[in-house]
Amino acid sequence: MKTKDIAKNNGLEPAAFDRWLKQSRHQSKSGLTGLSVDESLNTEELVREFNQHLAEERERHAQEQGRLAQEQEIASRAAGVKQQALASMLITSGFNFEGYKITKYSDYISGDSAVSMDRPTHGWLGGVNKDVGGDLLASLAQIRRDALAELKEEAYALGCNAVIGLDFDYLTLDPETATSGGGTLYLPFLFAVTANGNAVVIESNEHTALG
Repeated sequence: MKTKDIAKNNGLEPAAFDRWLKQSRHQSKSGLTGLSVDESLNTEELVREFNQHLAEERERHAQEQGRLAQEQEIASRAAGVKQQALASMLITSGFNFEGYKITKYSDYISGDSAVSMDRPTHGWLGGVNKDVGGDLLASLAQIRRDALAELKEEAYALGCNAVIGLDFDYLTLDPETATSGGGTLYLPFLFAVTANGNAVVIESNEHTALG
């Protein structure tokens, strides 16, 4: 008995029916005209088992989709909480915050960022066609922001909500290398910045008074 006939007579999807049958306890054989089963098999029972298999697969799929949706919702809420915490995190170059008291001192942390800048192609004097100084200042401002953002991430990872003693360290590299012809190849300038500080937990004095 050809499986494609069973599928057609019972409104089943032939390919899915064949895939299930090959993995089921029922014996089947392949031929030039497709898959077939023994004539003695009860086709009604076969179809019932297949439909039960489909129902179980749909249930498993629905459960998996529900689990994924729940995980995404949890991750989204966690990301929102983290974003709010990072946005409200206080940072100072001093060692205290007015109206707050430090309840916990954590680790010394740092955040780093860097940017490379191409050298002028026609020399510094008379051949520079763009505002090198302006580009450099804009780049330094950006990497400072990036270093601060990384610093906040480090503090958040430690369970802290503030950073004290903030300072910046700057590094400038003027790399060059020898060429195969014995000359010198001047590589792009590299400017790096490190934001340093101590992660702490602070608590509002008002909150302390109310407690």
